[in-house]
Amino acid sequence: MLLLIKGAFAQHVEYGIKGGVNFSNISNDAADTKADTKTGFHLGGLAHIHLTRSFAIQPEIVYSTQGAEYSDGKLKLNYINIPVLAQYMFGRGFRLETGPQLGILTTSEFKSGHLSTDVDNFSNADFSWAFGASYLGHSGLGIDARYNLGLTDVTKSTTTDFQNRVWQVGLFYQFKHH
Repeated sequence: MLLLIKGAFAQHVEYGIKGGVNFSNISNDAADTKADTKTGFHLGGLAHIHLTRSFAIQPEIVYSTQGAEYSDGKLKLNYINIPVLAQYMFGRGFRLETGPQLGILTTSEFKSGHLSTDVDNFSNADFSWAFGASYLGHSGLGIDARYNLGLTDVTKSTTTDFQNRVWQVGLFYQFKHH
């Protein structure tokens, strides 16, 4: 019994940092509201927890600049995102990943020309589902691509639904634990 308990808690954990570019937009059901992609960035940390040789859990904490561009200005939504990803590892360094993500809104503003206005009609939390792939090289440096599909309405409005849609491409460094 002791060996089973020891094995259950003997996961191999590696920590890392990550960052990259975001291509975000907002999907909405308002026919008269057309949004274009906004470019931003993400930066944060991760814990890669090996459960088996080919399966891991990877929680992250990531600051992410998101939003959308409109004909009259830019909507900036900044989040602390907390994804918890299940990863399937195969080949030599390849990974497929998916999992839920909680986003905590830190700031929201609409910028038009030189004028900037804080907007308070956005929800403090966003729930999304992440899908991605990555490659980790022998040195610990890796590249990843991910799509975050917003599942909840990010506005407090009762008349329209707005969901985040974010493509992310970035680099990460996973510190090797010997």
